[in-house]
Amino acid sequence: MKKLSLTLFLFILIVCNSFAQEHDYWGGVNFIETSLYSEEEDLEIIEMYKELRVADVADGMDMVGLPHTGLVDPAIHPNWKDLEDLSHIVRGVALTARYVPTQRPDRPREGQDFKEWELDFYAQYSSEKFAHIIRKGSVVVIDGVEGRDIRSIGSNNTLMWKSRGCVGIVTDAGAGDTDESAIEKIPLYLRKKGRGIRPGRNELESVNRPVVIGGVLVCPGDIVIADGDGVIVVPRKVAKQVAVYAQEILEKDKIGRRKFYDILGIPHDDTVK
Repeated sequence: MKKLSLTLFLFILIVCNSFAQEHDYWGGVNFIETSLYSEEEDLEIIEMYKELRVADVADGMDMVGLPHTGLVDPAIHPNWKDLEDLSHIVRGVALTARYVPTQRPDRPREGQDFKEWELDFYAQYSSEKFAHIIRKGSVVVIDGVEGRDIRSIGSNNTLMWKSRGCVGIVTDAGAGDTDESAIEKIPLYLRKKGRGIRPGRNELESVNRPVVIGGVLVCPGDIVIADGDGVIVVPRKVAKQVAVYAQEILEKDKIGRRKFYDILGIPHDDTVK
C-alpha cells in the first residue's frame, strides 16, 4: 500500500511539473474564457426575456437544475422605481468591469496641481475603457470597491452609457448623483450611495472578464434581469431554455391574476395582458 501511494504521489508530481512548465503562472493565467456574441445574438436572446420578471426567471433557473445560481444579494436594490410604466426594470446582456482598491498615492505629489493629478489618474488608472464597447442591450455590471465611499457611477457618465445603448447598470458597490439618475430614468441597481471621486481610491482592473456581484458569478454575455424583487443573472449557456420555462410560468400567472382582476373589478393593466 505504501509503495502504491508513493508511486501515485510521484505520478501526480510529474504531471503537475509538466503542466506547470507549459503555463507561465508567474505571468498570470485566466481560467474562465470570455465568450463573444454578436449584437444580433444579444438582441435575439433579450427579446425572449422582454416581459419576464425576476420571479419567473428564478423559477426557470430551478427547472434547468440551477436553483442556487444567479440570485444576487437582495442588498443590491433599485435606486428608484416607476410603478406606472415599470421603466426601472432591466433586461439585457452583461458587459462587465472590475474596479479594485488602488495602491497608488491618494493625492498629488508636492507642487502638482490637483486637477492635473485628478485627470491623469482618471486617464491612466481609473478610466472607463469599457465605454466604447457598450451597445444596444448592454447592462453595465460593475464589480466595485464595496468597502470604500466611492461614486464610480454618476449621472454624467451613465447618461453617456445610455446614449450608447446601455439599458441598465448593476454594481455591488456605490453610486453617486442618485437623485439625478432617478430623474433621468437610468435604471440603476446598487448596494449603497457613494460620494468620493475615483482618483486615489480605486482603479480599473479588467473589462469583460468574469466578476462577482452580490455573491453571484457574472460572465460577459450572461443575461441580467432586475426589477423590484432584485437582480438575477442567467448563464448564457442555459439562457434560452430558462426563458422558455419562465415564459410558460408567466403566462399561467397572468391567467390566474386576470380572473381575480375581473372578480375584484380591477381594470387590466400591462402586467396581465
